[in-house]
Amino acid sequence: MRNTKAFKEAVAQTLTELAHRGVTLAPTTVADTIEQQITTVSERLGIQVRSAWRYFDASLMAGRLAESLASYEESSSEKDIGQAPMPPLDNPELALVLAGVPDSLATSGGDLYAAFVNVAVNAWMAGHIHGEDGCTGCDGSRSDAGHDWEARMRTITEMQPNITKWFDRDVWTAAVNDTGFTVTRR
Repeated sequence: MRNTKAFKEAVAQTLTELAHRGVTLAPTTVADTIEQQITTVSERLGIQVRSAWRYFDASLMAGRLAESLASYEESSSEKDIGQAPMPPLDNPELALVLAGVPDSLATSGGDLYAAFVNVAVNAWMAGHIHGEDGCTGCDGSRSDAGHDWEARMRTITEMQPNITKWFDRDVWTAAVNDTGFTVTRR
């Protein structure tokens, strides 16, 4: 379906309609939604996919996508759902997680998925440790004094004094390239 002229035109028209509404969505998100809608229409009506295109309206699709996005943003902003707290940009632990990406790429033989999993696990652990003092489910894992987060940051900085260099995109990219791998857009 995705290689057809009708599909490509539908995606382009929907993205144009979204742009007129001031809404930006990834083209793949729009394409996935259109594919799902056309497939559903085809199956429910018992018709061929190419016949289902007569029921497609880019303006309606863009309107529904814009409403859906607005509804999500409205419901999420009040409760901060899905919004992780961002650590300070000079956070040594965040720098340590960033520094682990080139090493993970080299260790995994360039397996980008493995590198992302490594980063996700390390970031999750760092966030959990940072928030553990307020976590009632973690009571047995720390001393009465809790975790000394400041001491942890000092230790990381002492172990690698120039840890903040990892916030420089050029330094990070050079380290990734030094592993023999690159991440490029197709």
